[in-house]
Amino acid sequence: MFDTLLIANRGEIACRIARTARRLGLRSVAVYSDADRGARHVAECDAALRIGPPEAARSYLDAAAIVAAAKASGAEAVHPGYGFLSESPALIEACEAAGIVFVGPSREAIRRMGSKIESKRIAVDHGVPVVPGYHGDDQAPAVLAEAAARVGYPVLIKASAGGGGKGMRVVRAPAEFAAALDTVRREAKASFGDDRVLLERYLAEPRHLEVQLLGDKHGHLVHLFERECSIQRNHQKVIEEAPAAHLGDAQRDALYRHALAVGRAIGYDSTGTIEFIHDAASGDTFFLEMNTRLQVEHPVTEATVGIDLVEWQLRVAAGEPLAFAQEQIARRGWAIEARVCAEDPAAGFAPEVGAIDGYAEPAGEGVRVDSGVRAGSEVTPYYDSMLAKVIACADTRPQAARRLAGALDRYELLGVRSNIAFLADLLRAPAFEDTLTTHYIERSFPGGWQARGDALQALALGALGCALAAQAPAEASPWLALGAWRVLGPAAPVAMRVLLEDASRCLHAALVRRDGALWRVEIGERHFACAARLDDGRLEVELDGAREVHRFVRTREAGAERVWLHGPRGTHAWMRIDRTAHALAGTAAGGAAAGNTLRAPMPGLVTAVSASVGVRVQAGDALLMLEAMKMLHTLAAPVAGTVADMRCRVGDSVRGGDVLVTIEPEATN
Repeated sequence: MFDTLLIANRGEIACRIARTARRLGLRSVAVYSDADRGARHVAECDAALRIGPPEAARSYLDAAAIVAAAKASGAEAVHPGYGFLSESPALIEACEAAGIVFVGPSREAIRRMGSKIESKRIAVDHGVPVVPGYHGDDQAPAVLAEAAARVGYPVLIKASAGGGGKGMRVVRAPAEFAAALDTVRREAKASFGDDRVLLERYLAEPRHLEVQLLGDKHGHLVHLFERECSIQRNHQKVIEEAPAAHLGDAQRDALYRHALAVGRAIGYDSTGTIEFIHDAASGDTFFLEMNTRLQVEHPVTEATVGIDLVEWQLRVAAGEPLAFAQEQIARRGWAIEARVCAEDPAAGFAPEVGAIDGYAEPAGEGVRVDSGVRAGSEVTPYYDSMLAKVIACADTRPQAARRLAGALDRYELLGVRSNIAFLADLLRAPAFEDTLTTHYIERSFPGGWQARGDALQALALGALGCALAAQAPAEASPWLALGAWRVLGPAAPVAMRVLLEDASRCLHAALVRRDGALWRVEIGERHFACAARLDDGRLEVELDGAREVHRFVRTREAGAERVWLHGPRGTHAWMRIDRTAHALAGTAAGGAAAGNTLRAPMPGLVTAVSASVGVRVQAGDALLMLEAMKMLHTLAAPVAGTVADMRCRVGDSVRGGDVLVTIEPEATN
């Protein structure tokens, strides 16, 4: 075994690899970009080296910079984690040239499985069924259109070098094929540098199943059973579990047999995952692809088989043989994992950026959290939005689901919105007991997801927290400080108006006033009364005879104040609006002129500009493309009119809240 390991990654997977390295007595070395200088993975390793600016292409995707850091730190091995360069021949070649061990499979195995076209040919040659389709070398549009007609519509166009849901389109009619093919090819070229595609029959009720493989450099290869990853959004996994429910023994055995056949065909010698698509309607199972790296969802396998996959990646890379045979591997219980991301499910899963101001991970029996953040961490637009994974294991699937949902309820993450409450609702939805398909989310929330519980009651508590915070000496209003008085008699109770804007941009006015020992909050027709106190961010209330404790945090963002409340009803966030500024803005703007500016919803990089000064636009016309967190966002004109000012151009980095475009609205009669 080597002594020093460089971890060529960031976030939760870098922290997780460092944890195993520490247990094995290895010295761990982190690498970081300028955006990650204060990141958690940097603090949790024994040493850390800078490798470049924030952009991934100039840091975490720079093989030469990573190998230079390994040499400078004395590392004998490089672990790539997942994503970035984990399946890159360039990093393997650079490691080999420097005499450094690459913790992963052989370069040839990565090359052969890196092409979806070649991997399917290997599967077919070894008796493993694949989805009917076209995997040929002739990529002429006419040839592909003819092949699509033979496969039958609907058909799925997929980038050969794709992954992570990129470069995929479902085509339901021949008239749509040419445009969809052009879109997939452009995405594939931009994301993977390879515009080749393949075609597959589109399965109406697909399940996503996969088998974990583990091999060594002495010819031993075993499987560690299967996982289910059918709960997805935009072809990206959201919740994973092991084992897969509603699967017969014969179907499981076929999965294991086919996975081992593919692994043996390429002499696989590390951790890897064979992915399958299972037609829930027909019961047929087909080979999909192989991931020649550690998977995000590997903890559910670790929890059910008791094997540390990172440890065995390291041992195999160091030349050790597997210490167990297939018949010695057993599985026990059930494990479910949920991916926690910085995104707002109530706003179409828009990515979130900013500082994490409040953070506390759940704990308890059978609960594990793999996280890459902590209080004070900055969530930037440069990388994937996943912050952490919460894993729960128990004897049965229902127990594991309840345990995981409860852990998510206790997870405190304030400062950026997250999908935590959404994940808990997925686990509690009645359909979770049934056979899952990749349509689970859209069918569970056909109208989109919104936070559960009484939204107005949560808003009342947020407004109450603002009023209580205003009593602090440092920020008390002089009118509140004077108390309630008048010349001729006793005054009415002290009152404070609080304006809060929710995620849907709806403005709510709350009147908060003291009434003896109680606080009363009025929002429209709703009235709430409770005893309350705020102490160091801890909001204690007695509401409807029940005592509750919430975390109350305020953060500054693009010159505005955001209010956070975390408690028994989940996590809620609002923008607090200054009443005076709001009134002045309304007076000055005057009707049609209001809302005539287009602001950046988050920090990002301007990748396209489709308008210029003097051009007339309609409300809803696309004006800009903004890249943030590996996603593209279209920014549209808020009103009809003429572009009066364009304050950005392609290549500009912008901050959240920056004014990008000003429009002179059309005159109204």
